[in-house]
Amino acid sequence: MGFLKRLASVLTTLFGISVFVFVVLRVIPGDTITSSLGIETGVLTPEQIDTLRAYYGIDKPLVGQYLSWMASFLSGDLGFSYSTGAPVWDLTKSALLVTMQLALFGTILGVLIGISIGMFSARKPGSARDFLGQFFGLLALAIPGFVLSTTIVTVMANKFQYFPNGYEYMTPFEDLSMNLQQMLFPSLVLGIAVAAPIMRTTRSALLETVDKDFVRTAYGKGVKPRIVRLRHVLRNSLIPIVTMTGIQFGYLLGGAVIVEKIFALPGMGRQILDAINKREYATVQSSIMVFAILFVTINLITDWVYRKVDPRIK
Repeated sequence: MGFLKRLASVLTTLFGISVFVFVVLRVIPGDTITSSLGIETGVLTPEQIDTLRAYYGIDKPLVGQYLSWMASFLSGDLGFSYSTGAPVWDLTKSALLVTMQLALFGTILGVLIGISIGMFSARKPGSARDFLGQFFGLLALAIPGFVLSTTIVTVMANKFQYFPNGYEYMTPFEDLSMNLQQMLFPSLVLGIAVAAPIMRTTRSALLETVDKDFVRTAYGKGVKPRIVRLRHVLRNSLIPIVTMTGIQFGYLLGGAVIVEKIFALPGMGRQILDAINKREYATVQSSIMVFAILFVTINLITDWVYRKVDPRIK
């Protein structure tokens, strides 16, 4: 019964997202015709416009357009890009790999930095080290991603003449060394943004756990402080940390648009942004739905990790 409720919740969420995206795109002024032809649309005859509307599939009522799109999407047909002539699925596959790699690297860096500083800060609450840890968290939250990104680009390119993202993007299969260099700085920008909430969550969870009876018992038995902090305190504080990590990973999947644009990475965010400017409904709708499916999948994986971290959770 619990699984069925969870499945129903996921399907309801995806349905709501699909309707919301479909409606919002059509509220935006303009359509595929005006976006592709610009001012030349004014010289078209009504018959030509009707023909183009039928070609782009926007001549049907909104309900008909939605049902047609959903039927195609569920059958695995994501449509095609009118500007490139390529199937949306082919574009999405390559762009999704870039965004997934970027989000994964950013999350790993964020977790490593956030947990390390959180443990460093929580070890002596109220001390100078605690102040430094919390100051980092506030600073990382306060600095916008585009400011940090442009600062890194300016400093590395102008001062050190080093900016691997200025070259053509390379996949890990084409040139692993260049790919890692191109992913380093954007991953660092996202990692710092992720590290701040993970650091604050880690600190709070550790301070709450450190006063538990089992921790005092471990100290009383003479267990080394380092072992107590890692095996007893940190391990029993993982639930909120796992929750925050799952949320932040999902956020990075959809929130890396600016970073991808600044560092010239051909990811999903950049693809969606370009498609919105061109009013390519199929590309935007299908790409966002892929994001939504990934996000709910990550939530399901997070639930599964809960059960592995704490078997008492059902």
